[in-house]
Amino acid sequence: MTEPAIRKLQCLSPAGLHRIAYKEWGDSANPEVLICVHGLTRVSDDFDALAQALCGEYRVICPDLAGRGRSDWLRDPRYYEVPQYLADMVALIARLDVDRVHWLGTSLGGLIGMLLASLPDTPVRRLVLNDIGPALDAAALARIGAYLGQPMRFPDFDEAAQYVKQTSMSFGPHTEAQWRKLAADVLRKSEDGQWLLHYDPGLALSFKTATAETARNAQQMLWSAYDAIRCPTLLIRGAESDLLSSDTAQEMTRRGPAAQLVELPGIGHAPTLLTQEQIAVVRRFLLD
Repeated sequence: MTEPAIRKLQCLSPAGLHRIAYKEWGDSANPEVLICVHGLTRVSDDFDALAQALCGEYRVICPDLAGRGRSDWLRDPRYYEVPQYLADMVALIARLDVDRVHWLGTSLGGLIGMLLASLPDTPVRRLVLNDIGPALDAAALARIGAYLGQPMRFPDFDEAAQYVKQTSMSFGPHTEAQWRKLAADVLRKSEDGQWLLHYDPGLALSFKTATAETARNAQQMLWSAYDAIRCPTLLIRGAESDLLSSDTAQEMTRRGPAAQLVELPGIGHAPTLLTQEQIAVVRRFLLD
């Protein structure tokens, strides 16, 4: 099995410096770069199976966003916002010393990619949006906000893993081994022997301060960004997703880059891209 290199990059927020960790798979001299960015409380390890499958064709880069995984937590949680993540990812691309990249983003990672791809002189050449779009269901956001940042602690790994599985059932069917990996990737053992979800609870701040007006403004901004995208775009949607509606997905096939839509039956928010069938969907689009 191919093993990735773990690297770190120093970035800047208005509150000071922080380090972003990323996994690098494949040949570091390969000019064909695929950046894979995870969802709200997930980590770079989510893409291990996909990276192993594609690292022969691509230099695959999987960062941990600030506040997650191996990356530093921000000194001020007010900056856990898309503009900060976008700035960190631009710094990462500069570190990679390439002029063009392909981007695969799950949920929040897709929002970051959408904005980056919309900018003049963007380095993004192909864009994969995994169960995310400019319009997000308010009830689904409320569901996510209800558990985000809660101080969950568990006496043993099995109980913690069961909690992760229960809160992630929308990911669709997985083997027990896959569920345990999905749990292990986001759990850490504390000094007192308890198991906890390893992300900064400050991520919840933006959910707590959001209003109906800010949500409307964000949606208008995201549609404007989407309409500005010109690169080939693939939209993957869990057919039972409560975050990305079927209507929004269909509109995304007509507007902006006129995304190619693939819906995966029996899956909600969001497909994990762990199975060979799901990886094949990504591979076909990228290598087309």
